[in-house]
Amino acid sequence: MQSAIPCWFMRGGTSRGPFFLESDLPSERAARDRVLLAVMGSPDRRQIDGLGGAHPLTSKVGIVRKSLTPGVDLDFLFAQLQPDKDTVDTTPNCGNMLAAVLPFALERGLIAARGEETTLRVLTLNTDMQCDITVQTPAGRISYEGQARIDGVPGSSAPIKINFLDTAGSVASSLLPTGRVLDVIDGIAVTCIDNGMPLVIFQAADVGRSGYESVDALNADVELKARIERLRIACGHAMGLGDVTHKNYPKMTLIAPPHAAGSLCTRSFIPHVCHDAIGVLAAVTVATACVLEGSAAQGIAVVPAGSAKTIAVEHPTGEFSVELELDPANPQNVLRAALLRTARLIMRGEVMVPAGLLK
Repeated sequence: MQSAIPCWFMRGGTSRGPFFLESDLPSERAARDRVLLAVMGSPDRRQIDGLGGAHPLTSKVGIVRKSLTPGVDLDFLFAQLQPDKDTVDTTPNCGNMLAAVLPFALERGLIAARGEETTLRVLTLNTDMQCDITVQTPAGRISYEGQARIDGVPGSSAPIKINFLDTAGSVASSLLPTGRVLDVIDGIAVTCIDNGMPLVIFQAADVGRSGYESVDALNADVELKARIERLRIACGHAMGLGDVTHKNYPKMTLIAPPHAAGSLCTRSFIPHVCHDAIGVLAAVTVATACVLEGSAAQGIAVVPAGSAKTIAVEHPTGEFSVELELDPANPQNVLRAALLRTARLIMRGEVMVPAGLLK
């Protein structure tokens, strides 16, 4: 016997996964997590018995409800699963999956469109972070067609604008959880920073790499990955995150001078697999490090003048532009971070799980 659960399969930015209404899943967390593991086919590195795509970027779930917070329209809970593990992590954010929240809510009739463009406020429950999301709704319906392009996704789509309202200290205690913009940890100069995603940023040259290596080369670099993991665990303690051995954060970001007319070149580990691109909130956090005097990015990042800056974060499949607005009275205080994403509904229907999981 199997049970059916309504499911909308969405691409958000450069990630994808099933989206659910909170009311369609078990309310008890352990039961909910068992259902999500069955939905995705984890633990199994192929995820052959579920919807997962055998990669962390395609092992993600979105859960949405009408918000319980005054002034907020929608609540979003992001769940990160792993192909070969039985974990469901709701601690970090995912800015890519966030891009699909408003399209999903419109598709499900959870909220109604508000003119040719619809802007709603979304609260990410994982980290208590709010943002305003704007989508195209001509004739009162969500549109996926348009000319916006983002690196890492083929073709073009309607633009989705995300304006983050407060991202500092999303998981860690503050923007700079060690209290310093630069630390030397395990012999390497690092910036431990959280402006939407806990990151450890360090220069590729400090681990004997160029920072321009391919994703395949870095994923095959066993020596480097072991070195990065030792550093990650040490930095986790320094950031007040405890033992991060079995956690999906902090992410590790190698940086190098720009390679293709951007502001900075990056290679991101999430945290054990090199990302083909870079996560939304990781890009925001890297961009923030670029404007902090004395950070690991100083001396190699190319940063424009003025209080409003566009930081082009290069990654293996292109670049990710982040708009930052700085406080004129304190140039190291980021007032606003905005960016462009796209999303698309891929499938809608019901996902089947063993009936016993819903009892």
